[in-house]
Amino acid sequence: MDLERIEPGHTVEMYVSPSCPYCKKARDHFDARKYPYAVHDAQNDRALRAKMFALTGGDPTVPAFVVDGAYVQSGWGSPPRG
Repeated sequence: MDLERIEPGHTVEMYVSPSCPYCKKARDHFDARKYPYAVHDAQNDRALRAKMFALTGGDPTVPAFVVDGAYVQSGWGSPPRG
């Protein structure tokens, strides 16, 4: 799934670290497209971090994306970085 060109109608969740520059780029991208998404602070909330690790198989890379309830990728850009 190409997150930079995702079609409307999907539920997007983003696990982030507030200081992560790639997280900011991803948020700016979705904001510019006026695409709704949920943000979860995986750095400062232990429960959200544990949920992210469960979804990603232990990958700590942020941003981590969940679309329609399924983990898609960690990192942002091409190739994804985080």
